Amino acid sequence: MKNSPQKHAPLILASASPRRVELLARIGITPTHIIPAELDESERPKELPRDVALRLAQDKALKIRETHTDSFILAADSVVACGRRTLPKGETEQDAHHCLTLLSGRSHRIYGGICVITPEGVLRTRCIETRVKFKRLSIQEIEHYVASGEWTGKAGAYGVQGYAEAFIKSIHGSHSNIVGLSLYDTMNLLNGLGFFTPTSKEKS
Repeated sequence: MKNSPQKHAPLILASASPRRVELLARIGITPTHIIPAELDESERPKELPRDVALRLAQDKALKIRETHTDSFILAADSVVACGRRTLPKGETEQDAHHCLTLLSGRSHRIYGGICVITPEGVLRTRCIETRVKFKRLSIQEIEHYVASGEWTGKAGAYGVQGYAEAFIKSIHGSHSNIVGLSLYDTMNLLNGLGFFTPTSKEKS
């Protein structure tokens, strides 16, 4: 008798990011529901970038858990940091100019916070760190990228899955973490908590 895929429990993705939906699809996971958590994502005084990513991922999951207790809940947050400084999401062209000028010729870190809550209320978190080094950018390169609009809504005002990939000299760590969700760590968290993906096999 051939092995057959196991059915997985309902999963809510607590995120408005289409990139995270696309990433999950790569490993055969389609959320049952996508419900963004409405939160104040402001950084707290003296809060380190890593702590911001982890706290916001957990807060998003707990927010959705308040009204949905019968599903797995997956939440994530991404923070781009230069040293101890958290860079903003790209909301304006001024944000984009500021971030790209700061990142030019430097190494920075992307912290990806992940939180999973089971239907039974078990909560697990993980924070993934990826180091990225940019080449030195010319004024013309910055202007061209700002004009592209690719930076809109992205942490650190750039997206690795677009033109900005040409700015990157090296990556140490998870590539998918830069896009928005470490697939390796997400899979491990979900399976460790009893969520079986469509690619998991049960013995015949």
